Amino acid sequence: MTISELARRAGVGVETVRYYQRRGLFPEPPRQNRATREYSPEALALLRFIRRARGLGFTIREVERLVRLRRSKDDGRELATMLSAKAIELEQTLRETERVIDTLRTFASKAANAGTGDRWRMFDEDEPAA
Repeated sequence: MTISELARRAGVGVETVRYYQRRGLFPEPPRQNRATREYSPEALALLRFIRRARGLGFTIREVERLVRLRRSKDDGRELATMLSAKAIELEQTLRETERVIDTLRTFASKAANAGTGDRWRMFDEDEPAA
C-alpha cells in the first residue's frame, strides 16, 4: 500500500507518518523500481500501535522506548513498569485537573454573585479557591 493508503487506514495524516519516519520510529521502505514506496501489513500494524500509544498519553520519547521494547521481544517486566508509571502519572494529572475544575466552579459561583468590583478579585488570590 502507498503512504497515503497506509496513513488513511491507520487514521493518521501522511505528514504524521513522515514525522515518525524522521524520528526513527517507523521504517521507510525502499522504492520499487523508482516508483512509489510500498508499505506492508506489518507497517500498518506498527503505525496503529504507535497511534494507540500516543492516544494513551505516551510522549513521543516514551513511544520510541515502547517501539524498541516491541522489537526486542521484552519479557514484559519493563513494559509493565512503563504502563504502571504512566497510569500513576495520569492519575496525578487527573487529580490536578479535578482541583482546577473545582476552582473554576467556585470562581463561576463567585462571579455570578459578586459585585462588579469584586468579580475579578478571585484571580488575585494566592491560595486555590477549592
